[in-house]
Amino acid sequence: MNVRRQKLAHVIALQTAAANAGKDHLVAEVQAYPLREPGSGRSYAVLRVRTRSGLTGWGECAHVTATDLDKARRALIGKPATSYAVVSSGTELDDGLNMALLDITAKACSAPAYRLLGGPTRFKARALATLHGATDAELTKSLQDGIAAGYRAFQVPLPPVTARNQGQAFDRAVRSRMQAMRSAGGNTIDFVLDGSAALTAGDAASVAASVEAFHPLWLNEPCPVTNLKTIRKISSETVTPLGFGRDVDDASVYQDLLREGIVDVLRPDLARTGISRIRQIATLAETYYVAVAPHHDGGPVATAAALHLAASLPNFFIQQIPWRAAEADRRMRAELVSQPVETVRDGFAELPQGAGLGIEVNEKALEKYKEAAA
Repeated sequence: MNVRRQKLAHVIALQTAAANAGKDHLVAEVQAYPLREPGSGRSYAVLRVRTRSGLTGWGECAHVTATDLDKARRALIGKPATSYAVVSSGTELDDGLNMALLDITAKACSAPAYRLLGGPTRFKARALATLHGATDAELTKSLQDGIAAGYRAFQVPLPPVTARNQGQAFDRAVRSRMQAMRSAGGNTIDFVLDGSAALTAGDAASVAASVEAFHPLWLNEPCPVTNLKTIRKISSETVTPLGFGRDVDDASVYQDLLREGIVDVLRPDLARTGISRIRQIATLAETYYVAVAPHHDGGPVATAAALHLAASLPNFFIQQIPWRAAEADRRMRAELVSQPVETVRDGFAELPQGAGLGIEVNEKALEKYKEAAA
């Protein structure tokens, strides 16, 4: 039996074990912990799902309301945890529940989640950090701190967009910022320029052409995904790769971007798209030779899930891992999970190796930082 067949047989065995385990691992409890970081103010919610057999799974979503939590409980309790790929409560908790049920299913098989998903395709994931600051000097300081923390790829924000149509001064400011980052980081550091969908198509085309010489990994969300013809014009006039997908919910939009050949990197958001749906998007993108770099700006539970996802995607490019400027935020994130899942060395994060998501969540820390659900 060749290596490919051995790997396939192993995956089938795990999935068979999971199907059999589902008879015992019925959902008994769903709990949510809304959290807010003290420094950045960013919020997210950690979800805990427990089964009648005693297994606990952890997930994360962008936010939670009391109404959505009640709907999720009514939809999930009594259902098998192995239905992680199809279960739905019709709420914004679904993507976090997808993580938690996958965590339980993999634990029932005594395997890391990435093995249940068909991996690993790699044993470490390239990491991307977002720089913090409003001025070039502040961004340079953030870059130096990020390099010291082990990162080798950074997302750089655009200079402030002050008008509907920018002029030459803005274009010069963009080039000046990229030059400052390149001078501070050297030739071993890679950059993504983040447009945050703030530019018009015309300005996006100018910026894309201006930064060609800096060889960014891609220009991220330069303009809204509303008119594919304008994006096609940007793509045809520059060699700068384009990334889209952070705010896309409709799968048909991804399909249109791919079919038109105007996207180089897809960026589905982990908290709003979930592991199972991102894997479907990645499978579609693979047929067009397009890479996937999931967007993630939540907590460490989702970071662990993101690394398992990365290990299961053949066309994975790089994983955004939140890196906070405030020491209080970093301390909070370290307290939430017992394993250092957000440690980056020489530009890469190691895969969690335990069963499920490979993390143990500190429930005392959850209670410490918990906010009241809306």
